[in-house]
Amino acid sequence: MATTPVVKIAASPSILTLRFPRKPLLIPSDTGVFRRPSSLRLRRIRSTAVASWLQDSGATVAVLSGAYSLVLSFDFLTKMNLIEQGFSLCLPGQFSEARYFAAIVPFINCLRLVSYGLGLFTNEDLIKSVTREGKPEELLQGPLCYVLVLLVCTLFFWHQSPIGIVSIAMMSGGDGFADIVGRRFGTLKLPYNKRKSWIGSISMFTFGFLFSIGMLYYFSIFGYLHLEWMPVIKKVAIISFAATMVESLPIDEVVDDNISVPLSSMLTAFLVFGH
Repeated sequence: MATTPVVKIAASPSILTLRFPRKPLLIPSDTGVFRRPSSLRLRRIRSTAVASWLQDSGATVAVLSGAYSLVLSFDFLTKMNLIEQGFSLCLPGQFSEARYFAAIVPFINCLRLVSYGLGLFTNEDLIKSVTREGKPEELLQGPLCYVLVLLVCTLFFWHQSPIGIVSIAMMSGGDGFADIVGRRFGTLKLPYNKRKSWIGSISMFTFGFLFSIGMLYYFSIFGYLHLEWMPVIKKVAIISFAATMVESLPIDEVVDDNISVPLSSMLTAFLVFGH
């Protein structure tokens, strides 16, 4: 048996509110025509879905092109001996369905590293720019771990959680600059790890902290995060210190710092920020 719609007079006498079993629709009373909202609503939903899909697709293509251009630029700088081997950098995208589009970028980079690391293809410039000893199999270690962490953070944390954002910042900004500064100026070594230096650890803490605060502020501008900054600064300092201590430990032969640093950052961030 069909359900009879209920018609009620709204505040304005020139407007009638037509209530169907599910959705209300306001229709001018002088039209004399009452239509179910399903067709109009479906058109709007489809239009919005297509627009969102095109926007996410365009953002994915743009970020993928930018990421690949960034890699090519570091390949060139390495060839010109302007930077050392092993340097890598992560630039976060502004990128919950859109997360799957954004995840395409690190996923493609995973496939790229695996193909070159297994010797299916060769690219000497890439190998020199992201490895320390210039061996293709090194691509399957630290660099692959790096992009896998990016993939996990993109899928599970996205830009709504400070946990993933800080973890990426500590790995890319903190650990990245610790390696650069430590190699160039790290003459004074840590007493418990002669492969690490005081200046490297200081750089790890400083740049990891600054990158984390910068990325959190960036996402808060667009309304993805709502933070109280004084407590956040203290929490990020705690996370930076914990990640710095883990990075300084002599455990490189056991676990790569591209895994230990983000994992320690995530664990500490869970403790200080909460789920």
